[in-house]
Formats: sequence, C-alpha cells, structure tokens
Amino acid sequence: MKHLITAAALLVATPALAQDKMTLLLDWFINPDHGPIIVAEELGYFAEQGLEVEIIAPADPSAPPKLVAAGQGDIAVSYQPSQHLHVAEGLPLIRVGTLIATPLNCLLVLKDGPIQEISQLKGGTIGFSVAGVEEAVLSAMLGRHGVALDDVEMVNVNFSLSPSLMSGQVDAVIGAYRNFELNQMEIEGVEGRCFYVEEEGVPTYDELIYVANPDRMDTDQVRRFLRATELATQYIVNNPEASWALFKGYAPELDDALNAKAWVDTLPRFALRPEALDEGRYTRFEAFLSESGLVEGTRSVSALAVDLGAE
Repeated sequence: MKHLITAAALLVATPALAQDKMTLLLDWFINPDHGPIIVAEELGYFAEQGLEVEIIAPADPSAPPKLVAAGQGDIAVSYQPSQHLHVAEGLPLIRVGTLIATPLNCLLVLKDGPIQEISQLKGGTIGFSVAGVEEAVLSAMLGRHGVALDDVEMVNVNFSLSPSLMSGQVDAVIGAYRNFELNQMEIEGVEGRCFYVEEEGVPTYDELIYVANPDRMDTDQVRRFLRATELATQYIVNNPEASWALFKGYAPELDDALNAKAWVDTLPRFALRPEALDEGRYTRFEAFLSESGLVEGTRSVSALAVDLGAE
C-alpha cells in the first residue's frame, strides 16, 4: 500500500509533459477552408495529441511550401496541383494529408459582364495569385476553347482576386474559390459566374493538402496533427452551428457575413479522412500535367504523396 501511495504522489507531483511544438504555414489568410485546423486548436485537440501548433498566415501565398522544403516550417497547407509542380522542380516535399477533398478553384468572371464564354478571353487579362498553379490549370481550360495561354495577359493580383475583377482591372481571375469569392461578390452586390475547373478538362483533385519535407518531418507528430484535424472535422460535421461559433470566436475579423456564408458552403468539402490517399487522383493529375507539357515525364505517386495511416 505504501508503494501505491508513493507512486500516486509522484504522479501528482510530476509536471505535465512538454508539448511538441509544430509550425503550420497556411496557404492564405485564415478563412473557413481552415475550419478543422482552427476548431482543433479551439477544442484542445492539438493539446490532447501532445502538440503546440503555431498557425501562421503567409504574406506571400506562394511561399509556404518553399519554406517547409527549406526547413523553415513543419507543415504547409498547399494545393495538389502545386505539389506536382514543386516535386517536378526538385523541391523535397511530400503530401501527408488532405484538408479540402474537392476542387474549389474556378475561373471567375462577372455574371453580367462581357465574358460569357471562355473563348471570349482571347486577348483579355486574367488575374492570378500563385504562379504555376493557376497557369497549369488555366492552360487546360483555355485550350478546350481554342485559346492559348499566350493569347491572354496574366496579372498578379496577389490576395485581391474578386476586387480586381469587380474594379475592371482584369477580365477574369483564376484561383478564385467558389465557396469564397462568389459569396464575396454577392455581398458586394456584383454577382460572379464560375467556370468550374473539373468541368473544363482538368482532372478532379484535392484542393488543399498538407505537405512536409520527407527528410525532416517527424512522422509521429504529423500523424498526431492529422488525428486532431480528423476529430475536428467530425465535430464540425456533427455540430455545424457550434463549430461556426468556435471558428468565428478565434479572431474578431472572422465574424462577418462572408465567412458565415463560406462556412456553410465549405462544410461538405472537408476531408473526413485526412490521412487517406486517393492514389488515382495523383496518377491522373501527373499524367495530365505531363501531357500538357507543364512537367517533363511523370513521377510515381510515392514521390508525390504518402498515406501515413497505411505505414
């Protein structure tokens, strides 16, 4: 009995184990696409997994994967199309999980504007935010309608996709999200129209993924991170209103009409099994990029992505 009491006393006296620190670089400023991350933080799911996650929004949306490849972050939120291009360029990156499991990207124009068909963009201007990704997707979409990438002028508008379209700075934008920019324009009283990438010759893909440097990552930590976001996703699906309250409470600027609309539109798109890998999507998209001449040759799925749950 004395030994039991002593053991119990030691357990009480032992300080809590230190949390493993992780740095997560987002793809964009915080928005409903990041719901599982924010809800996992707010509900303490990261802490329960022994993690202290620093969530950082980028100044440059194209930088996070490159920073992780260089060892200046543990995980980055990126895009499946970008992952193919980055690996083809030789960056040490591997997909370790999925955040948004359907395309969100669209080619966005004014609903009542001069562009009613993609073919009408010949000689026009198209805004983009992340070089490489949008150019790859746009090339395929334009090509189906007899327009070459050289037939349009690409304008880097950074974070200002819908504002640049509404102000007339550009004729269209690529990289606009159907759950975000469409709602933003509706609130502003200027309706937009999306040409959906998966309906215009682009293979279906995972819009947002988690990438890590395979030579530097701590597999156990990454799996715990994904477990926390999986639990958060289940909570969101089961409790959409309560999870919205948690999300908007994370920062004052999140509590607005745009995020409220986007939250509802984003819920069906979260990956319910973030570790799980659809190898066919990576095979098909790699072939698509190769056939389009946007990458040389093809890489195996194992060079692009990993299913940590299967290991």
